[in-house]
Amino acid sequence: MTTSPLAERPGAVVAEGTTVAAHHGDPLREQRLLAEGAGLVDRSDRDVLTVPGADRLPWLHSLTSQHLERLADGTGTEALVLSPNGHVEHHLVLAELGGTTWADVEPGTGAALQTFLDRMRFMLRVEPALVTADWALLSLVGPRAPEVLAAAGLPAPDAPYAVTPLPDGGWVRRMPALGDGGATAFDLLVPRADLTARADALTAAGAGPAGLDAYEALRVEARRPRLGVDTDHRTIPNELEWLTSAVHLEKGCYRGQETVARVHNLGRPPRRLVLLHLDGVSEDLAVPGTPVLSGAREVGRTGTVVRHHELGVVALALVKQSVAPDAELTVGGSRASVDPDDAPAALDDTRAAARDRVRAVRSATIGR
Repeated sequence: MTTSPLAERPGAVVAEGTTVAAHHGDPLREQRLLAEGAGLVDRSDRDVLTVPGADRLPWLHSLTSQHLERLADGTGTEALVLSPNGHVEHHLVLAELGGTTWADVEPGTGAALQTFLDRMRFMLRVEPALVTADWALLSLVGPRAPEVLAAAGLPAPDAPYAVTPLPDGGWVRRMPALGDGGATAFDLLVPRADLTARADALTAAGAGPAGLDAYEALRVEARRPRLGVDTDHRTIPNELEWLTSAVHLEKGCYRGQETVARVHNLGRPPRRLVLLHLDGVSEDLAVPGTPVLSGAREVGRTGTVVRHHELGVVALALVKQSVAPDAELTVGGSRASVDPDDAPAALDDTRAAARDRVRAVRSATIGR
């Protein structure tokens, strides 16, 4: 994929290995823009797939972790493709519109997903296609984002995952709010040939340019993981918030379901996703996969590490359930601590199990 035309504008800084702007000269100011105003983020490096065909929804329902058989037109959701052992292989953000299911996925993963889907077509009426060369994703984030869309003459869906068509092709999808402050977020899928014109129109309507670094900082604050960055080959949905956003726990069989159901019923996923606060002594941020240490013992791995405009240096990390909230940790030589809001899930599960046992005893007693 070639560098986005928006990343070639004066002031844009492109990080190594990417095709979009990491920032436009002031990453912290751009974070505040997303948190307090309205910022436009070029996310056109994401891969895009389409699945038209009469059988698409029951077919995708059978292949993924989400309940998709009755996904209504003008709505979206998230879904996972799992391995037979329940490990996360793909994370899809979906939009159902006009007889086609759209999926945007992590940069560089679209071809592998298309290969998997093609293998599973059999005789069904589905035509999965990788269309990244023709379509590009923008994200408009901030409390003023609805005003910007209105000023640009574009629709602003009012419910999470609601999808509305754009006049010249593509769509607008409202996403769950980003950051602890609840910054409103919209994804816009536009023809790649119109990427520059659409960005100019949104900028003229009041959005400021913001790089991917600012978007990532608010994503980390919201504890929203990215496949392949905040996950590894052992990650199961139960360790992440995807268990609630991308998994339907009452649907029928799909690949990997046995692991998801077993771990959910036992209430003991091996790890949990937490926000770590780092002391920020090192100028260099740890890379994804850096071990999280308790003394000399490895107790987890970092994912995304960012400099946040209010929180300082923070990271998403997958850590063992046994890691206590007040554990003294290190990451790449920096001291780290678990955010107070991220109490061990195991403790909550233990309390819930204890409550269930009490209810069972009371019920048995009443029944005698």
